[in-house]
Amino acid sequence: MARRAAPAPANATPAFFTAPPRRQLVDPNESALSRFIREQITAPEKLSGNINIVTGMSVFAAGIFVARTWGDMLVPA
Repeated sequence: MARRAAPAPANATPAFFTAPPRRQLVDPNESALSRFIREQITAPEKLSGNINIVTGMSVFAAGIFVARTWGDMLVPA
């Protein structure tokens, strides 16, 4: 018989780019972009996940660069 996963806790949420709880703005004149950067990019609770995303994108871009630069060495002549 197949096992079922344990039910998720009531307060379980995704770790990246979630909608923040509604609260008072620090600055009422703050732009939407500034608020997004403050709440989603540089927020301490989301910083580790965002660093993982940037690391993965960097490795991907470096792989493309290496393949385009030295790819001729990978193919036998």
